Amino acid sequence: MDIAHLASANKTIGAKQTIKAIAKDSVKFVFLGCDSDNYVVDPVRMACVEHNVPFDEKHTMDDLGRACRIKVRATAVGILR
Repeated sequence: MDIAHLASANKTIGAKQTIKAIAKDSVKFVFLGCDSDNYVVDPVRMACVEHNVPFDEKHTMDDLGRACRIKVRATAVGILR
């Protein structure tokens, strides 16, 4: 999935919100910031593996924040079904 879709997609932003949505089976794809601290993204990554949700770790937190059109950096962004 391409990062350009984040501006218009229904999404979760942030690790906690994304983990909750994954647990509810509401997420179809996850973007993780490649420069995020492991203690923050590891639980998201594990939830993705457990629920068979594909994820992408190619983009920085700044890239994800800009793509979501928010003024802060984003550790995790989940695309909702």
